[in-house]
Amino acid sequence: MPGMRMADSSAAAMAGHQHGAAGGDGWPRPPMMPGLTMFPALMELDPPGTDPFLPGDGIDPATLPLARPRDVVRLDDGDVIDLEAGLVRRRIRSRDHVMYGFNGQYPGPLLHVPEAATVTVNFTNSIAWPTTIHWHGLRLDNASDGVPGITQDPVEPGETFRYEVHFKDPGIYWYHPHHREDVLKDLGLYGNMLVEPRQPDYYAPADREEFLMLDDFLMAGDEAMPFGLERSTHAFMGRFGNLMLINGEPDYELDATAGEVVRLYLTNVSNTRTFNLSFEGKSARMKVVGTDVGAFEREEWVESIVLSPAERYIVHVRFDEPGELVLVNRVQGIDHLGGAFFQETDTLGVVRVAEGAADTAAQPGHASIAFDTLRTNVHAAREIALYREYLDAPVDRELTFTMETTGIPFVVDRLMRFDSAYFHPVEWSGTMPMMNWNSSSAEVSWIIREPATGSENMDIGWDFAVGDVVKIRLHNERRSFHAMQHPFHIHGQRFLVLARNGVPSENLAWKDTVLLPAGTTTDILLEITNPGRWMAHCHISEHLESGMRMVFGVGSL
Repeated sequence: MPGMRMADSSAAAMAGHQHGAAGGDGWPRPPMMPGLTMFPALMELDPPGTDPFLPGDGIDPATLPLARPRDVVRLDDGDVIDLEAGLVRRRIRSRDHVMYGFNGQYPGPLLHVPEAATVTVNFTNSIAWPTTIHWHGLRLDNASDGVPGITQDPVEPGETFRYEVHFKDPGIYWYHPHHREDVLKDLGLYGNMLVEPRQPDYYAPADREEFLMLDDFLMAGDEAMPFGLERSTHAFMGRFGNLMLINGEPDYELDATAGEVVRLYLTNVSNTRTFNLSFEGKSARMKVVGTDVGAFEREEWVESIVLSPAERYIVHVRFDEPGELVLVNRVQGIDHLGGAFFQETDTLGVVRVAEGAADTAAQPGHASIAFDTLRTNVHAAREIALYREYLDAPVDRELTFTMETTGIPFVVDRLMRFDSAYFHPVEWSGTMPMMNWNSSSAEVSWIIREPATGSENMDIGWDFAVGDVVKIRLHNERRSFHAMQHPFHIHGQRFLVLARNGVPSENLAWKDTVLLPAGTTTDILLEITNPGRWMAHCHISEHLESGMRMVFGVGSL
């Protein structure tokens, strides 16, 4: 199952791939954010209690194929595709690094399929880790969900596995490993899936589509920061990166034409970072039209889009004037030692908008005219209307999200207790890198607890039947040792986000992942349609590896 430690034989097999640079312990120290200071005692913390790992030791990157940009693979019902996880060479700002990729691509191939199609994926594991593929957000057959220890055995190095992947719902989805995803996903094993709606008018018209996979990667100088071999590091807050990536590239560029409407499919594939995306300048207007499992009831104008790890959003953007626009991640950080907030603005990419043709400006196209109207999605609204009778129903189940620690350094314990006077509802960036790096899943336990029984994580025993509609209250505990947001993901089903802190949602859409800020309570309505044993977990990779997961069963009719 995810989060389990490798057996001794697996760890021994990986030993030849360990990273051995930097100090005598093999670990470089994580970089500090410019302008922030930290207690000297924190700067002297020992490395986490695990060996460092990177896939490149003993391998000349020049002997590996340079990772290619992803292909778009159009598939029909009944088609077959081969996917292979393997080593690739990644060039980041003129330096070569050994990383992972599907089919030699970074990101992996974009699978473009029609709604209700089923395709066969023949997966080959050509890396040194056991792994699987999880088809995130899809309501597919349980045996193909890709969760080791729950739906299948891990695919060992050199072995193969066949997945039958069903695409029930329109929307934007993604695939990634579900064993040590804190390592394997972060090193490049991820890709998108677009499910084309049956109805041609499901979305308002757009002139073209672009797919943006948002990520960050942690560098120590010019080299990648190693991962923990035997267990996850960065267990407190997750592994924040300091190099921003879109589609695996640090300097994303997009060319557009004035008046053009572009549909952006956004996917957050980072280990822990929640993004707040916007365009600098006033010549790009943006509206949100869809999210994880399809469209919103109504389109909405937005100034920015907040995406926690694993969430997806579909937005339409019209670039009204020629010029250059910057796509930024604009957030508010916190200096824990100084007790002060500060603004962070990270540049993710640039959009260059060219002059449109003269007749285009005088006679805007169909997509540009439609863009000015906030459209009701009749298809989505009709489907959601079937569940209105459940919105005011009493809560059926409750979960609380919290954490516990054991054996952490004294200075970390003292500082964390002092710091608990205030927690950001969303920890936007890693401003305490040494303390975070030092923590591993051996000392930090992230917990999902059922208040009614006191059961935690894998001991929670929920059972449902196909056809159940379940109202669940999710409370992210403010008074835990370190309160932090959790993007909560439920496999194999879909849900509606009904309310946050008692305030009803006024515009609904089907989701598979919901952001739970620290100290907040969120009500969801879970539709049970898919039999099997299904995982639910925090999608901060290091929290998952530190225990924050549960399994529920669904019986057939």
